[in-house]
Amino acid sequence: MEEQLSLEFLRVVENAAIASARTMGFGDPHKADEAAVEAMRKTMDQVQMDGTIVIGEGERDQAPMLYIGEKVGLATHAPKALFPVVDIAVDPLEGTNLCATGAPNAIVVLAASEKGGLLHAPDLYMEKIVVGPACKGAVDLDAPVADNLRSVAKRLDRDVEDLVVIVLDRPRHEKLIEEIRAAGARIRLIGDGDLSAGISAAVVGTGVHMVMGTGGAPEGVLTAAALRCLNGQILARLVVSKPEHHERLARMGVKDPHRIYSTEDLAPGKKMIFACSGVTDGNLLKGVRFFGEGVRTSSMILTLDDRQVRFIESVHLEKRPDIKVRFN
Repeated sequence: MEEQLSLEFLRVVENAAIASARTMGFGDPHKADEAAVEAMRKTMDQVQMDGTIVIGEGERDQAPMLYIGEKVGLATHAPKALFPVVDIAVDPLEGTNLCATGAPNAIVVLAASEKGGLLHAPDLYMEKIVVGPACKGAVDLDAPVADNLRSVAKRLDRDVEDLVVIVLDRPRHEKLIEEIRAAGARIRLIGDGDLSAGISAAVVGTGVHMVMGTGGAPEGVLTAAALRCLNGQILARLVVSKPEHHERLARMGVKDPHRIYSTEDLAPGKKMIFACSGVTDGNLLKGVRFFGEGVRTSSMILTLDDRQVRFIESVHLEKRPDIKVRFN
């Protein structure tokens, strides 16, 4: 599956990134997201697979495209053909507001695994801690913030004051931010994009050592898929605060709403592909760049079984007889 589909999924995220990048700075998050969704769906339907969206743009009656349970791939057009069966999680544009304003770190994201390889997470909030390979097993979702920071610092052989923790800039995180500052660690507040932040925490050299706070559960599953390939760790727990949340979890078969999920719980698949492409410039990836002869994209492809991490720069040339390829 990984060898057969990884480059196909690269094409999916590249096309979605290019489509959404054409809306950058227009001030219209909905238009940016819609462009990414349409491009992603159109490209996926050309891929030789029998795919099912398990994390998408919402329930079927709320999202006309890429809804949860939607079938994608060539199998929808050739049902008798034999194609690999794949579960797919997508965030067609993480950071719709970032794209709309031209801010950094907007990316297009897709994760795929064999059937049952990705948790069908409800669209709820989720408490999360994300760390890199060196800090696996050093954190505890129920431990005091200061204890987790000291444990991470010890694993990284540095002082707490040397750590950088990414936190979403939200009112709900006021207490968390106070505790991190009181412990002496530094904070990078972000307006959107906790998924790209989680990936950064698992890659050495990004200057990010940890991600803490509450974000979307679907983004937690996508982060876990990337971390399986990068050997990082996420610990997460659903935030269940309303009666309708309990009802929805019951319908989805979630028996313990207080369960702490590990990386392997969120993305248990033995085969895993994670693909992302930059829309605007960010910590890991450059954004889409338009020039006279075509478009340049910057992407990352991760595979679990093959143990490959590929950073890919692609130039998509116009179909003209006078085309010239530039080195930079």
